[in-house]
Amino acid sequence: MAIMGTVEYLGGLRTEAKHLKSGNLIVTDAPPDNNGRGEAFSPTDLVSAALCSCMMTIMGIVAEREGVDLKGLTADVVKIMASNPRKIAEVQITFSHPGLVATEVQKQKLKNAAHTCPVALSLAESVKQTVVFNF
Repeated sequence: MAIMGTVEYLGGLRTEAKHLKSGNLIVTDAPPDNNGRGEAFSPTDLVSAALCSCMMTIMGIVAEREGVDLKGLTADVVKIMASNPRKIAEVQITFSHPGLVATEVQKQKLKNAAHTCPVALSLAESVKQTVVFNF
């Protein structure tokens, strides 16, 4: 098992995560409703974006296997926070690909793939995942 990355606290409620293999950086900032400036993704934003990205990635694996061109798939992500305790209550993801050429069976396989991605399966059951597929 190897270290995948490092994270440094920069002060002012900001962190910088570095992916060791690529050198890519992610800066986080606390949201304005939690004493931050909201000038970057918050950690809970990243969880929500990770869920969507993971779903897209696993859908992409299935699409390639099925011979379906998934390029152009987009998603809107909404994160809903609970206040007591402060935590993610729900992530709403709306996938859109109006020109998707796929059979109904292939579309169902893509939907199943999204719901069984590793991030979706790793989140607590108390985090509601509302997913809409517009294709």
